[in-house]
Amino acid sequence: MTDRPSLIARRFEELAAQATKIRTEGHQSRAANAEQFYAWASSALNLLQGVMGTDSPHTEQFRAKLEAIQNNYVSDRHLEAMRGIFLGAKSDVDGGYIFEAEATLSAEIFGDFVSAAKAALADGHYTVAAVLASAALEDALKRYAIACNLNVTGKSMSDVVNALKSVGVVSGAQKSLLSSMPKLRDYAMHAEWDKLTPQDAGSIIGYVEQFLLTQFQANNTMEPTR
Repeated sequence: MTDRPSLIARRFEELAAQATKIRTEGHQSRAANAEQFYAWASSALNLLQGVMGTDSPHTEQFRAKLEAIQNNYVSDRHLEAMRGIFLGAKSDVDGGYIFEAEATLSAEIFGDFVSAAKAALADGHYTVAAVLASAALEDALKRYAIACNLNVTGKSMSDVVNALKSVGVVSGAQKSLLSSMPKLRDYAMHAEWDKLTPQDAGSIIGYVEQFLLTQFQANNTMEPTR
């Protein structure tokens, strides 16, 4: 069983090793091999955005360096600068700082949604509760998928669920229960409230709460459900 931090740390190791294998060509003015460079840079940027966020200093600096490239010419100095940014991010990940901050923030944000959903359900507003819980679960699933290095940009909740199943990070009873969530989510988010019951709202709240406890714990265990 491989936990989430280990999956991400392993991916950072793989890309750090890949970066060292990018060839530089030329004599007086050496440049990176374009095919090798862009294969690495696109994967590296995707990982930085998924783990650290689109607005993090590492992501912004890496993206700025990538966007500054003209005519696919990447000087050896430019390449070293981008390697340095990536290795700086890797150092933070290896130190555990990113996981702890991300997990704590995610747990706090999603915990607020769950609390609000519970309060709405207790007051008899089960459709409101279903909407709040569905929004929290969908966002949590996407964040988790990105952390597992899955491309879920623009994907529906059903697609995200299938992607998670495909790599085996959810299985057993959790897998079966998760399969029912996209349909309930669609009912809630598309205002098909006549198809929802208070029990459905309770099911969504219960699932998202359990998911946050197992995958977004502030103590940074975040072990994928198997």
